Amino acid sequence: MITVNSRRFDGTIRKSWQGELIEQRDSLRVLVGEFDADIGHRDLGLIKKGTVSYEYFWLDRWYNIFRFYEPSGEFRNFYCNVSMPPKFENGILDYVDLDIDILVRPDLSCTILDREDYERSAREFTYPPELEAKVEDAVKELLELFETRDMPGVPELFATSRTASRESG
Repeated sequence: MITVNSRRFDGTIRKSWQGELIEQRDSLRVLVGEFDADIGHRDLGLIKKGTVSYEYFWLDRWYNIFRFYEPSGEFRNFYCNVSMPPKFENGILDYVDLDIDILVRPDLSCTILDREDYERSAREFTYPPELEAKVEDAVKELLELFETRDMPGVPELFATSRTASRESG
């Protein structure tokens, strides 16, 4: 099992969880995990116990993508975190979450979330202009990715069934 740590810009851990590494190629790390309890989320509503999450982390990209499936196996949604590129060492994947997120519904329509949280953190931690530019580039790249439905090298990203996901991993 891999431990994933989502950190704030100051390095403090915001959330931590476990996932199984199912694929590792080039800069991509794909993990799968299952929620062991119901979780209430302000943007996603109730995430039921047994919900499966495929988690795509690139060591050289300013975002990560989660693909959620209901316990029934039905595709739920994508959730994208704009983040600094993660570090992966000794079974631990650490990344700095930069607060701005994108919710992608089953029809692939997108909503940008938490821009106010991002702006508050940018002021609190005095984000340098280069970091703010990387964040805006990541948001644009993610929106384009879901508009074109094309992720080079990761054809399974848009799979609609868990069976297809497991077979490709």
